[in-house]
Amino acid sequence: MLKKAFMAPDPGRMRLRSAARAVVGVGLAVALCGLAGHALVAAITGGLAALLALFTVTDPTVRGQAVTTALLPVVGLPLLALAALLHDVPVARDLAFLAVVGAGVYARRWGPRGHSLGVFAFMVFFAAQFLHTAPGQLPESSAAVLLGLAASSVVRFGVWCYERRLPAPAPVAAPTGGTGLARITTRQAVQATVGAAFALGLGQVLSDQRWYWAVGATWWVFVNTTSRGETLVRGFRRFLGTVLGVVLGFALAVPLHDEPIAAAVIVALSVFGIFYAAAVSYTWMMLAVTVMASMLYGLLGVLDPALLALRVGETAVGALGALLAVFLVLPVTTHSVTDERVGQAVRRVHACTAKAAARLAGHPDADPAPLVAELEAILGGVRLSLVPLLHPLNPLRHRKARARQVVAYLDECAAQVRGLAEVAADPAASHDARLIAACQRVEAVVGTLFAPGGESATAPSGWAAAPAHHPGAERALAHLHGLELALTALAQPVRSAPRAPFAAS
Repeated sequence: MLKKAFMAPDPGRMRLRSAARAVVGVGLAVALCGLAGHALVAAITGGLAALLALFTVTDPTVRGQAVTTALLPVVGLPLLALAALLHDVPVARDLAFLAVVGAGVYARRWGPRGHSLGVFAFMVFFAAQFLHTAPGQLPESSAAVLLGLAASSVVRFGVWCYERRLPAPAPVAAPTGGTGLARITTRQAVQATVGAAFALGLGQVLSDQRWYWAVGATWWVFVNTTSRGETLVRGFRRFLGTVLGVVLGFALAVPLHDEPIAAAVIVALSVFGIFYAAAVSYTWMMLAVTVMASMLYGLLGVLDPALLALRVGETAVGALGALLAVFLVLPVTTHSVTDERVGQAVRRVHACTAKAAARLAGHPDADPAPLVAELEAILGGVRLSLVPLLHPLNPLRHRKARARQVVAYLDECAAQVRGLAEVAADPAASHDARLIAACQRVEAVVGTLFAPGGESATAPSGWAAAPAHHPGAERALAHLHGLELALTALAQPVRSAPRAPFAAS
């Protein structure tokens, strides 16, 4: 697990850059709050605002990131004011918090921007509970939020804007098909609200002061998950990361919390760990979050071993609330999510093939490269939805074998499409009449694969020899043939029933 978090491949050192930039951005935010004469609570608020801006804003373009960042205070400041004004009105505060939970999850339907604004809205309200923000502290806390967002923007868009030199990533979005309760984001909003209500009630039984940790645990279990299987795995990982973080907290936070320099270094390392581990290990990210929270409690003068133990209990309550909600309230099965994402991937494979063939036929405006990038993002979503089935503790061997086959065949499709796009990008590659027939076969396999009630595709017969033509066309034909074989093989695991016996090939 440690190897996965810190030795996983980091193409382009993107995780390292993101983590280092986060430390600089959060550090600058806290420094500006200190120079402005803000109290410790306000400085922490500003640092958290900077951290959230750098962590949650994931638009695929720099322009989009700037727009979303500019919208963060529009959403966050009113909710900060609401949380402060309801500080001493528990019933109204709790109802408002649940409304923020539901709205924040529902906002995922509007893509990366909606997701970012929803997370920021929730965390602003959560931070007000964490720091016990009262109405009298509101002006200073609001100013700190603006300073934090300004600091993060200076670092992100000025000092260290590495995204301008890199291709825009395509974010993995939640499936958005259907209307009403058939839409997954709507169902998740209902689930999150119900789960948070359970966590809030039971969390207040454990502690009338730190109950918000239970609500936070429920919320973060839902973030970036879609099916009940994903939520189950994420809930387990969150709890494990919290327990490990509490153990490390006893070793670091308790003895060093009254040493400002040591505490600042540990908080900076925690921020680095959150960003560096987030993409590869949710467990280690939660460990870093828990250590950071422990140090902040120490700086606020309220840290003791009992508080860390309470953190574990509240996290367990929150994870339990999330799991009960996804299993009992409008459940979304792993199979339904995977099926939709596999369908998206196969349709994108077909679109890439058509674009590449058009480019090879002489249409200069036909460019498969953007579609290949979209395909990679969709495949990331497929892998995410299959995590529960591929988990080592999954006892369903047939479903695990099927999931492995789906991933393997889709990876092969992606490899062939990438190769085809590279050939199409060669200006010397010429048209070959055989490309049309090969593309038609790919289209036929795609149609058979997802036609309602259709028969499984049969493997194509031998690859007929043909006179040599332009080498670019020969390579394109080889990629198309490999694509046809992979799609045909994919038909078996995709079209078979989820619980049916399955023999891995």
